[in-house]
Amino acid sequence: GFENYVLLFEQPEYYRAMVTTAIFSSLVAFFSLACALLLASQADKNLRGGQAFKTLLVWPYAVAPAIAGVLWLFMFHPTLGTLSKPIKAIGIDWNPMLNANHAMTLLVLSATWKQISYNFLFFLAGLQSIPKSLMEAAAIDGAGPWRRFWTIVFPLLSPTAFFLLVVNVVYAFFGTFGIIDAITQGGPAQSTTILVYKVYHDGVKAADLGGSSAQSVILMAIVI
Repeated sequence: GFENYVLLFEQPEYYRAMVTTAIFSSLVAFFSLACALLLASQADKNLRGGQAFKTLLVWPYAVAPAIAGVLWLFMFHPTLGTLSKPIKAIGIDWNPMLNANHAMTLLVLSATWKQISYNFLFFLAGLQSIPKSLMEAAAIDGAGPWRRFWTIVFPLLSPTAFFLLVVNVVYAFFGTFGIIDAITQGGPAQSTTILVYKVYHDGVKAADLGGSSAQSVILMAIVI
């Protein structure tokens, strides 16, 4: 019963998982939204082969989270990764298997890459719905590209941005489980264990069904 909640809040590891979740979800939401908005603003221009670029940018969304995690692990594996060798060549002892900061960086990169396509679709649709006459009028009045973006484009995109912020936070809380399980499995030393992965670890691996159920209820309340 309620004793599960009492025991849960006596665990320092649970508070650590909360902090890790807050950091991880904030980084993933920020970078995925920022990158998607940048790509959408460029794809909204009249470019040669623009439709092909848009199609390529959407493709990563079709990749399953676990597959995305395996792909990034192969690229940044400390001994086998194709991109880890250049990193070590510049003097960085890259090892996400042992270094907590490296592991979190790799998770944020892979989770962000996986979500950019979804955000890109909505931002591109929002940009295409903005009347071109507003942009032309602002340009005639002497507003530069940055001024037009911050005073016209971004305010009109704010409902879309708020919707995507909510979706991305929920994605970081729940949808990244497959990525974490494929890359770090919560390690090293539980430094990348977020709340949803702790629910799985305690319930399935540690066989603490009562504590895991209590964590599930708290996680649901936090996300709501």
